[in-house]
Amino acid sequence: MTSTTEHPRTSPGTLTDEQVARYRRDGFVHLPGVVSRPDAARWAKAALAARERLADHHSGAAFTQLLQLWRHDEELRELTLHPGLAAIATRLAGVPLRLWHDQLLIKEPHNGAATEFHQDQPYWPHTGSRHALSAWVALVDVPAERGCMTFIPGSQRLTGLRAQDLTDRDDLMNLAPELRFRPRVTVPLRAGDCTFHDSRLAHTATPNHTDDPRVAHVVIYVDADTRLAPEPAHPVTEPLGLAPGDRLPDAHFPRLGPAPR
Repeated sequence: MTSTTEHPRTSPGTLTDEQVARYRRDGFVHLPGVVSRPDAARWAKAALAARERLADHHSGAAFTQLLQLWRHDEELRELTLHPGLAAIATRLAGVPLRLWHDQLLIKEPHNGAATEFHQDQPYWPHTGSRHALSAWVALVDVPAERGCMTFIPGSQRLTGLRAQDLTDRDDLMNLAPELRFRPRVTVPLRAGDCTFHDSRLAHTATPNHTDDPRVAHVVIYVDADTRLAPEPAHPVTEPLGLAPGDRLPDAHFPRLGPAPR
């Protein structure tokens, strides 16, 4: 029997105060249908084509990572600069935002490797940022067995940690043992759904146990007033000749979204 129930959609106009409050409390929020299923399918096709011609920035088995799609692919640029995504991100963050970078994260079929618990923020050379968050857009259906994400609600309040090893399931837990017994929330997504998560929220993704690739497009937003920190080195800033303390230039990190409420 085929369901005739329409999959719900989310837009900046339908985003509720309760969803914003939930994001700020838990560090993440699941929003259904931020992009339409036909658009998700179109962008999934573009993503798999990009995989064939762009360099992989990740050397492990957990996933393929392609960076800066908005500079290399016209179709995926449309998704990265999607005004609806940016408007939602701005309202959740409560500060003006700019693009840090985008990335495709593809888990190949039966890849056999988890992306272990980690925070994103320690990987980024940022200083003075009041908030940063990622929009993780599922371009295909991502049930639990295809490598959806699991979050530890409230863990975004844990600051000052070094970058964690994505291949070591105990690395973050050794740094912050209190996280071992915190409740965890696993969030399967349909194509077109999105999770927004705080840059310091602890999260993980299981291996892809299915016959099809898991395809996610991630747009990372950062406080528009962020300046470059001396470290760590990062591939999107290294070629630009910036000095510590410099503002992120608009040409490479465009301001996105409306002014926050």
